[in-house]
Amino acid sequence: MRIVHVVLSLDVGGQERLILSLSRELALRGHDVRVLSLTPGGALRPQFTGIPTFDVPHQGGAKPATWAKLARAFIGLAPDVVHTHNAAPLIYAAPAARVAAVGRVVHTKHGSNTYPKGALWLARAATRTVTAFVPVSEETAVTARRDERPAASKLHVVPNGIPLAQFARDADAGQSVRAALGIPADAVVIGTVGRLVSEKDYPLLVHAAAPLLSAKLRLVIVGDGPTRGDIEAAIPKDAAPFVTLTGLRGDVPRVMSAFDVFCLSSRTEGLPLVVPEAMACGLPVVATRVGGLPGIVPAEVGRLVDHGDAEALRAELAALASDATLRARLGAAARIHAQSRFSLARMADDYERLYEGLF
Repeated sequence: MRIVHVVLSLDVGGQERLILSLSRELALRGHDVRVLSLTPGGALRPQFTGIPTFDVPHQGGAKPATWAKLARAFIGLAPDVVHTHNAAPLIYAAPAARVAAVGRVVHTKHGSNTYPKGALWLARAATRTVTAFVPVSEETAVTARRDERPAASKLHVVPNGIPLAQFARDADAGQSVRAALGIPADAVVIGTVGRLVSEKDYPLLVHAAAPLLSAKLRLVIVGDGPTRGDIEAAIPKDAAPFVTLTGLRGDVPRVMSAFDVFCLSSRTEGLPLVVPEAMACGLPVVATRVGGLPGIVPAEVGRLVDHGDAEALRAELAALASDATLRARLGAAARIHAQSRFSLARMADDYERLYEGLF
């Protein structure tokens, strides 16, 4: 079948990387997969090799021309399925697909989604046009019932999946990354990966970790985004030599192999792809108790704290940093947990059933 994913942009982020992995898997299964972006460009676009990408630029606000352009695009592409991701694609592409007589419209809600003033009613109206509404976690489903209000018969939770084979700890790669970053081979590294945006609250992570840091305990933040300046400003001068902001990296599995502990300090999440990736690399996880994280980080693989509680976050990081045996035990359990729950094949199977109407 021909499947068209609709995304806001093809910048580097967890949602976009998931769409890339899902598109590749569906293409391998014989489907004709296309990706339509509401924003031109995007650093991840070159990685969609063999998967055609198209643009229907959207400038923001309720613009009827966007609906019309999308409807014309769908008529030309003639998809069997339009699969929208998050707020703007839902509002614009789902109704346009129905106007274009697309047989099935599937929407995935990847997180809590903050709607601009007046846009929530548009999202609720658009939700009535989809044939399946897919939150990525039970917690995200609770938010969907409150906000977009899909019919119960259309609501189907599909947890995210990852290409597990790409995420396995590689000791040689980890040491190479450490050497390049100037981190001693015997240091303990607390690491995180993600876009530098307010939702991730990396200043909280810096505030929690800074008093612990030394030549033998490092913090590495991988990613780029608009809050980089805020993160840099939050780093105390005496801790600055022990904090590394790498910027955007295209070798996340190699970088994770340089970590000993993975930490996520988010104020809001859906089911962040980076946490199963870290688990698959055999890393214990310390994260905030938000969104879908309580459902995917059991006590045997990591620790959860309330968002904003820097002291609790610091205590959990300190406990793991000082106990190699505990890190090894949680990391081994995390690897098994990821393999059992977060396979890309399982996620693709679930979406194929939704595309075919088998629910």
